[in-house]
Order: sequence, then structure tokens, then C-alpha cells
Amino acid sequence: MIELAPSHLPLTTRWLPAGTPGPAAIGEHILATGVGRWWADRPVHPRAIAASCAGYVVLRGAADALTPETLAPLAGTRIDAPASLLPALGAAFERLTPWERMVWTLQAEPQPARVPTGVTVRRLEPADADAVLALGPDASWLSASWGGPPGLAASGHAWATVGRTGRVLAIACTFFRGTRFEDLAVYTVPDRRRHHLALACVTSLCADIAGRGHVPAWNCSVHNRASRLLAWTAGFRLVREYVHYAVGGPAVRERLSA
Repeated sequence: MIELAPSHLPLTTRWLPAGTPGPAAIGEHILATGVGRWWADRPVHPRAIAASCAGYVVLRGAADALTPETLAPLAGTRIDAPASLLPALGAAFERLTPWERMVWTLQAEPQPARVPTGVTVRRLEPADADAVLALGPDASWLSASWGGPPGLAASGHAWATVGRTGRVLAIACTFFRGTRFEDLAVYTVPDRRRHHLALACVTSLCADIAGRGHVPAWNCSVHNRASRLLAWTAGFRLVREYVHYAVGGPAVRERLSA
């Protein structure tokens, strides 16, 4: 696909879902933050469009506009697409794995979160960028939708539990900011899990989101029991289930190298 310049977006983004919890927030987040990329099958009068950010993609359009060569730039991502586009995806990539997902929204009061003595729950600030980076590669996905640790720390959309030494122990952040719903992400350092730190971060973040006039949302795999349990404890309730697809390398490359 061809990457679109921002000047082309107003006419094409209407194809994408909007104002709903789940994948709709991806395109809205890119428009709001500038983090992410827009793709189309052609620069003028496109027949297919994709929004990609942090390894997630929303794809919409006409199936006959999507050739393996056109779709090749989306290799290695997780794609939300209607059933009509699945044959095109299957032809374009060497692997197409369905991934069952659950979408939740905040509907109940959270259970109390008592953090240990000496731990502070607060909003991340720009000066916390190094502390976010210090979480290491396992947490790098958390800041990807904000362009990295400096972007997340300066976003105003992340809350953390911080120890006496300034070490970040857990973070809850808006991963994708939609026009109505904000999709959350959470990370806790391995040695401090099961201490209610993530719950404390989520509770503070949800109050912050509500103060912006938005609704907190949660998106996780149906097989992620820990995420589902945290969502329920924090007051989230299931809205719907859907499937997105993890795709492998381009099938075009596979054929050319054969």
C-alpha cells in the first residue's frame, strides 16, 4: 500500500469505524496524536485504506483492490478487517492467525486498591521518560502508541505507581485515544505483581478519562485470564467479542524465493 499524506485523510477516514470501543480507536488515535501511519491502495480516489499504529491495523475497502503486493507493507501486524477481506489477507501473507478478542467498558465501581507503604500513585510526567525506558524491552510495547517512552511520559495519559527510589512499578495508560472511548494498557514489573499496583493505576487513570468526558475501554485476548480478571476487578464489563488476525511475512516474497 501507499502511505498517505495528512492532506488526503479527511476524505478517506470516513471509511473507518468511529466512536465505538475497540479497534475504532486506532484511527482516531492517529488523528489525535499524529503517531501512526495511513495507507491506501492508491493516492487518488483509493478503494482501500488502512490505519496502523503500534503493530495494530484497521483495514477497510474493496477486496478486489487488495493484491498481495498492495498488502505487503502490513506484514507482521494484527489486522482488524471484515470477513469480505479475509481471502485477500490469506493470499497476501504466509500466515493468517485468528486472534479472539474481548472488548470491555467501565460500568461498575472498582474494588479498593491499597498500595504498600512508600508507594505513590501519580500521573507520569516528562521527567519520567528514563524510568519508563528502564522497564526494559518487555514493556516497550506499552509506549509504542505514543512514539516511545518520552511520548508516553509527556502524554498526560498515563498513571504509575512509583517506589521511594523513583522506580516505576506499574503503569496504566491510554493506549489508543478515541473520540469517545479510550482503550487502556497496563504493565507491572514482574517482581511486584499481585500487589494491587496495576489496579491502583487503572482506577486513577479511569477517573482521569472520565474527567475528559470519555469512557474507559479494555481490549484483551479471550485467553488472557490475568487481564480479564484485572478488568473485572477494576469495574469493566464485557461489551462484545471479535476477531482480529495476526499476519506473517508477505506471501509474495515466499513465492519469489521458491
